[in-house]
Amino acid sequence: MAKTEAEKEPAGKGKLKMILLFVIVLLVVVGASVGATWFFLHKGAEAKPAEAPAAAAGKQPAIYEALTPAFVVNFKQDGRDRYMQVSLTMQGRDKADLDALMVHMPVIRNNLVMMFSGENFATLATPVGVEMLRQKATAAVQAVAQKEVGKPVIDQLLFTNFVLQ
Repeated sequence: MAKTEAEKEPAGKGKLKMILLFVIVLLVVVGASVGATWFFLHKGAEAKPAEAPAAAAGKQPAIYEALTPAFVVNFKQDGRDRYMQVSLTMQGRDKADLDALMVHMPVIRNNLVMMFSGENFATLATPVGVEMLRQKATAAVQAVAQKEVGKPVIDQLLFTNFVLQ
């Protein structure tokens, strides 16, 4: 019986050494993984700021001009009166061009009201329909800007509030 106890102790020490070795190898692998991830992310973060000023140098910051008051339009749909309220903001890059376009706001508002009142309620009830309307409104404002100012002036027209009833 003494021999079997003596034989069990070295086997227990062998298992302990295997577990310890496994834990050390696991820590080295996890440490290498974390180190490599940090290295590649840190390397990418340093490269981006150097590229950003070069790209930003050619493009001016966005300027936003709200079209107030909000547009309220009524239209008939299946014999029912329907209403739409839309708040719009223009996004442009040049303050002087936006100011020149603001002189022609009566024409812009007229064109937008006429376009909004001709829309279908069922189409406007979907996100795709709203996005299509936004793109059509942007094109309408850019058309007036091209005609009156000589360039599109705005990048896009944004819906800041959109209510259908």
